[in-house]
Amino acid sequence: MNITITRALLLLTLALTGQAHALPDRAATEQVSVRLITSLDAVYPGAELQVGVAQSIIEHWHTYWINPGDSGLATTIAYDLPEGAEVGGIQWPAPKKIQLGPVVNYGYEHEVTLLSPLTVPEDAVIGGVFPIHAKVNWLVCEEICIPQQAELALELPIVAEGEANPAHAALIERTRASWPVAAPWPVEVQRSDSGLNIAFGDNQWSVRNVVEVWFYPQQWGWVDHAAPQSYRLTDQGGVSLALTPGEAAVAEGESLAGVLTVTEIIDGQRVRRAYTLAAPVRPAPVAEAVVPAVDRQAESPILWPSALLLALLGGVILNLMPCVFPVLSIKALSLIQHAHETPRQTRLQGWAYTAGILASFALLGGLLIALKAGGAQIGWGFQFQSPVFVLAIAYLMFAVGLSLSGVFTIGNSIVGVGSSLAQRSGYSGSFFTGVLATIVATPCTAPFMGAALGFALSQPPVVLLAVFLSLGFGLALPYLLLSYWPALQRRLPKPGVWMERLKQGLAFPMYGAAVWLVWVLAQQAGVNAVAVALGGMVAIGFAAWLCEATKYANVGARRGGTSFAVVTLAAALLAGFVSVETPASAVAFESEPTLNKNWEPYSPARLAELRAEGKPVFLNFTAAWCISCLVNERVALSQASVTDAFERSGITYLKGDWTNRDPEITRFLSHFGRSGVPLYLFYPKGGSSEALVLPQLLTPELVIETISRS
Repeated sequence: MNITITRALLLLTLALTGQAHALPDRAATEQVSVRLITSLDAVYPGAELQVGVAQSIIEHWHTYWINPGDSGLATTIAYDLPEGAEVGGIQWPAPKKIQLGPVVNYGYEHEVTLLSPLTVPEDAVIGGVFPIHAKVNWLVCEEICIPQQAELALELPIVAEGEANPAHAALIERTRASWPVAAPWPVEVQRSDSGLNIAFGDNQWSVRNVVEVWFYPQQWGWVDHAAPQSYRLTDQGGVSLALTPGEAAVAEGESLAGVLTVTEIIDGQRVRRAYTLAAPVRPAPVAEAVVPAVDRQAESPILWPSALLLALLGGVILNLMPCVFPVLSIKALSLIQHAHETPRQTRLQGWAYTAGILASFALLGGLLIALKAGGAQIGWGFQFQSPVFVLAIAYLMFAVGLSLSGVFTIGNSIVGVGSSLAQRSGYSGSFFTGVLATIVATPCTAPFMGAALGFALSQPPVVLLAVFLSLGFGLALPYLLLSYWPALQRRLPKPGVWMERLKQGLAFPMYGAAVWLVWVLAQQAGVNAVAVALGGMVAIGFAAWLCEATKYANVGARRGGTSFAVVTLAAALLAGFVSVETPASAVAFESEPTLNKNWEPYSPARLAELRAEGKPVFLNFTAAWCISCLVNERVALSQASVTDAFERSGITYLKGDWTNRDPEITRFLSHFGRSGVPLYLFYPKGGSSEALVLPQLLTPELVIETISRS
């Protein structure tokens, strides 16, 4: 009789005797369905298989891991087996963090299968049955918790070795894949005054790939479950994870065991890997590293489509930032001038402006790629860290102001910097106005930009350029849409003499921008640079006046005036650039008079010292050329309500100056996924507290609320 007929007769016998289903193999409550499963559909003497309970959980509810966290109960399974059979403990899949307000639990949602190894005794009789009885208890919770239980049973036929077939193969395989694997690298656990630190890995991870690290302690109380877990990536490619000890903290010499999960972005997808680890807790070395912990889980991981969208939104909002106002005033006048042209010409003006911005952002992105390839540590607005560049833009703003004031004329168009370069319906003027808009926009950082640019600077060249072009298109988008809006164009006033007066009035934002840039230059290159810059502006004014004064004279006088103006201008520019090439030894923020004196200069050592003492710290990374930073300092951080709140809470206010290049600050920014300033962080009281990242636009109420909430 073949094997199939034998098995069929055996199952028929079991069914007829009523023994096969004394208890059901599955049960269900309103929230959870459970069923008893095995990895084989029959057993044989000495067989080794998996037995377990599969739970299917409805939406929004969850059951618990072996350590349930702040509350809850782990699922238990009590097996009743024939004499001589052996069953091991539950092999727990990697849990997930489930947060309900201030409470953090560890458990499972949707589905989970809890398997245990089972060994059949060698004296099992072929032709008989192998009964499995399981009593399952679990707690299922949403906002309320309900204890539940079920009794389940299976009776497997006992066959000769080789006759058993796999059962529930797909489910078993999926469950095995969810088990943590043993950590393949050395693990060290150190205790210090500030808490616990787990160091692991070697040459495996990079900043741009890792988006979350979390440790699930095997026993309750070893770690504060609700406390944030911050991590940093070491120069050797390892990870250092900071933990807050719980109520039953592990003593030195005892072993800290649990599951460690590392989530990475691989080929655009989130991949979460889980590892079991156990290592004795050792005292930290006397000299601890002073590298700040990174609040990685506070930030949502970014994929490149999200980065493109964030860059686009950031570019649109950039039009509202104060650094772009001077150029937008020019474009507003340009829109009025072109509003009564044909619709096609108006649209082409919009596209010319857009092309200027996109070309500039492409050039800026290419320069960043080249500098990165050379090993430079750079970020958004890096060109303003060069005093020569700042002086050049100050001169450009001053020259534009003179043109708008009527001291001299650039080409035939009354608007549009660079419009003298071509005379084709003023399109080149719109193009070079887009170039100028890009130049003056780089000192500002708008909401959504920080995360997008931080992501871009960690990506390959193609992605970096795509993000930069998306940002540029966002900057150009409002004007481009207006050029396609006939209803608005019909409501604009007709050009006339009033436009000349408006044009002259718009010169003053340009003068204001020039003054601001000279102030930035003073922070970078010292007070003497101010005299150099002002002298250069006098020379520019003289050259402009001379060109205009001799514009309608005879040929000899016109050529002589133009030549003298060019020589004067060249001499002034050369002298200015040479003078400011070497920055002054004094840095701005140590000597700058500000409205708020309650701050100290940032240094990694000072931050580490304050954190080791458990003191709350407010960090402000700023630059003299960052208008958004300066506005935030004056409207928020310098207000009496904020300074009083800092004093009452014992907060130390540290200010990091990125006006000139500073590799340490650049590295710090990159740890938080940022490529430029401003960056505002608040470390609450406690040596292992997590850094809270504040928005890029501040109000006194927002700062005070952040402090109070923590």
